[in-house]
Amino acid sequence: MLTIRLSRVGKKKAPIYRVIVQPKTRDPWAKSTAILGHYNPRSKELVVVAEEVKHWLEKGAQCSPTVWNIFLDHKFVEGKKIAKSHISDRKKATMEKDLADKKAKDEAAQKKAEAAKLAEEEAKAAAAEAAKAEAAAAKEAAEAEKATAKAAAETPAPVTEEAAPVAEEPAPEAPAAE
Repeated sequence: MLTIRLSRVGKKKAPIYRVIVQPKTRDPWAKSTAILGHYNPRSKELVVVAEEVKHWLEKGAQCSPTVWNIFLDHKFVEGKKIAKSHISDRKKATMEKDLADKKAKDEAAQKKAEAAKLAEEEAKAAAAEAAKAEAAAAKEAAEAEKATAKAAAETPAPVTEEAAPVAEEPAPEAPAAE
């Protein structure tokens, strides 16, 4: 299987890479099947023959992730960028487990918050109902008091007959013994 990859050819601290086509198992500094051009990472300059790149891609050559992303940036190919790093299956499983745990925690916290909010709304509604009932009771009490006062004002005060003091007759005195 052929691959399009980079092979470093620049001086020390001045990298320049050749864009080459070679079998995937071969060392990048070994003899290549074809040299397509070069890439300067400092200036981001890519010099390749577009027809040759398309020719090798049509023949089934695959790009390394770095070369693919460079070709995407320079509009030689279309698609999504490829991640350069490889994550092991064990690390992926750990990351997925952590993500699922975090998601479950977030959902539980959200449900708890919603329950607290619902309880708070119910408490407010109950308080409003109690206030309404209290206001209605106070209104009824005020109306009843008004009605009592009005009834008292309309009815004349009852006349109370006072009996004239009856003079008590002195009881006969017993004759005094001499």
